Amino acid sequence: MKKNAIRIVGGQYRRTPIPVVDATSLRPTPDRVRETLFNWLRYFWADNFSNKRVLDLFAGTGALGFEAASHGVEFVQMVEKNPDAVNALRALRNKLQATQVRIHAGNALHVLERADRPFDLIFLDPPFHQGWLDKIWDQLPAILSPDALIYVESESPISVPANFSSLRQQKAGHVHFQLLEFAAATKTDNNAGNTLHSASPPQ
Repeated sequence: MKKNAIRIVGGQYRRTPIPVVDATSLRPTPDRVRETLFNWLRYFWADNFSNKRVLDLFAGTGALGFEAASHGVEFVQMVEKNPDAVNALRALRNKLQATQVRIHAGNALHVLERADRPFDLIFLDPPFHQGWLDKIWDQLPAILSPDALIYVESESPISVPANFSSLRQQKAGHVHFQLLEFAAATKTDNNAGNTLHSASPPQ
């Protein structure tokens, strides 16, 4: 495997190489970070991926979106504006015969404005130092399911916006990555009187 190659780390497409096109804006999520993320998701979703709708808003190589498809989610919408990256995404989707994956060539903000069904998980891994997260936060509630999770990669620690709470966070090199929950403060276990997810999730 080439030095800059990455692979799908779990699920039915495990070990499949993911092409990395030569583009300065692409920053693939490393294998180990994706492995950590999907351990978190297995915990919070009780290992049930089958009914989840996922939006990979800055798909790049598609590492996050294809990982979700490999784990058996119902639907993945990938968004990418780099033409070479879009072609690579479509080629890998066709190779895998991943019919649950849809690839949109275009602008992330346009997709947020036009989404007509809620998502259970959104991957936010935008190009760094361009202020994308500040442009996106206010748009998210309209397209999120009540129990939605949001995965964020950023160049520095983020200030968690209103209507979201942080579930887990770590750092790999210079990249901060974090899993958020939408409106988590309003969800309680009425029988026990305790907030959900009280046990410690995997590190």
